[in-house]
Amino acid sequence: MLIASAEGYQPQASTVVVGAMVVAADMRGDVLAAGPTDTDGTFSITELVPGRLTLAVTAAGYRPIALPVEIAAQGVTRTALELSPGLHVRGMVQAADRPLYDARVTLIDTAGHVVATAPTGEDGGYAFTGLDGGEYTVTAAGHPPKATR
Repeated sequence: MLIASAEGYQPQASTVVVGAMVVAADMRGDVLAAGPTDTDGTFSITELVPGRLTLAVTAAGYRPIALPVEIAAQGVTRTALELSPGLHVRGMVQAADRPLYDARVTLIDTAGHVVATAPTGEDGGYAFTGLDGGEYTVTAAGHPPKATR
């Protein structure tokens, strides 16, 4: 997540894909350090104080993971994390046999919670990534709604 702000301007946030990104946060959620992994998946975060913190890892095409880690008072604390590949849902919205641009597509889980929303592209296409396995409902709005499983 890239966050930019300057006096007199509205802050903006954007997702930037850089490969696997590791974030260390204290128990309040304040970010202590962040950085990408090496090409072999290893990472190193220095100058952390002893105690509990949360490590979160994200990478394109994988489910994010977060877990608590206890930083030792001396020596090197080592931990291994394994990311699970995320599943994808892709489709196309059409009206009158033509692709529908800029329709709002919503992905809903079986409990009725909105998982994600996305606009359609010029080709009517949409995609949701990083999903858990299971059943979802996809709805399209902005034009007469239609739902499919």
